[in-house]
Amino acid sequence: MPISADLGEKLEAVVNDLVANGRYNSKSEVLREGVRLVQEREAALARFFEDIDRAREQARNGDLHDADEVFDRLEAKYQAMIDAEEEASKAKRRRAG
Repeated sequence: MPISADLGEKLEAVVNDLVANGRYNSKSEVLREGVRLVQEREAALARFFEDIDRAREQARNGDLHDADEVFDRLEAKYQAMIDAEEEASKAKRRRAG
């Protein structure tokens, strides 16, 4: 069943410009793409709220990690990566020199 929508002057101008510039073949294509993007955003938002709910449930169950411990572990991990890269660079310079 066809849908008729009043987009207002500004959005109608955007749609017309997209078609006129060849980005889309028709106004319907523009609107279909817009609806697909809204669907994607809504799905992402639903996943976000599911993640929030899961995190709240974990917090209620006491399944938490101390932020300082997490940050310390991440800092050590990335420092080790930096150190390894620096060591590799030094070794490369020694072989080249």
